Amino acid sequence: MIVITTPTGQIGHQVLDNVLDSGEALRVVVRDPSDLPAEIRTRVEVVESSHGDPAVVDQAFADADAVFWLTPPNPQAPSVEAAYVDFTRPAAAAFKRQGVKRVVGVSALGRGTHWADRAGFVAGSLAMDDLIASGGAAYRALTNPSFMDNIARQAAAIANRGAFFSPIDGDRKLPSVATRDIAAAAARLLLDDSWNGFDEVPLLGPEDISFNDMAEVISEVLGKVVRFQQTTFEAYKEQFLGFGMSDAMAQGQTDMAWAKNEGLDNAVKRTPENSTPTSFRQWAGEVLKPAVLQQTEAAAVS
Repeated sequence: MIVITTPTGQIGHQVLDNVLDSGEALRVVVRDPSDLPAEIRTRVEVVESSHGDPAVVDQAFADADAVFWLTPPNPQAPSVEAAYVDFTRPAAAAFKRQGVKRVVGVSALGRGTHWADRAGFVAGSLAMDDLIASGGAAYRALTNPSFMDNIARQAAAIANRGAFFSPIDGDRKLPSVATRDIAAAAARLLLDDSWNGFDEVPLLGPEDISFNDMAEVISEVLGKVVRFQQTTFEAYKEQFLGFGMSDAMAQGQTDMAWAKNEGLDNAVKRTPENSTPTSFRQWAGEVLKPAVLQQTEAAAVS
């Protein structure tokens, strides 16, 4: 039995798609089953509710061989620790009670760096990893840099203003990974029962790339000039406060960006094993371009 949390999320739905035809029994934990396609609901066991609820995870993880774990976004959380560690505590206890053999989680690069304990969401992710690993189940933490897919959140700005924004230096080359490659790595580990213990699995994308490099690629893919504009960290935090984030979570997001700008994501040496296949150009053509075109068409209608 494989259990998948966040099966309708950005990464979780791709993990589910990747294991759906594996022949393994599948169970998902989802707040609203109607968010799952009807065809999928007929092929998986559904546990309805939050995977932060102790009673729910005890039910969901019963007889489970492997679990895909991802903490859902909680922009109003009172602290980063609450969003990552406290949310995970019931599950970590349930892994042990229910005898779950293997857990695959989505986490972040940064362990062992000078910035890890000051890196906001990264610090929360690493503390979550430690909690899960302490429970006895074999654990693989998929440690990621920033997602390429995060750029798609700025599709409207790219369509309407010809620009995208970040407080990170536009010339700093950083690893960047497509969520499709994270999901593929998670699925491989969930279906492989040969591993044990705790380890990190870095997923670095195929190359390091700067935001200015990304702007050039996006311009070529879209056939129009798109520029990158660096913002201040203060403006970055204010943006998230404007979206309704708690002060603690907006600060956590900002601290993570600061640490990446200092070099947090560059600490792991790139190897063929930790390089994932989807290039930024491929991702921009297949994911970003349709999102930007949709925004352009919406603006034309309005």
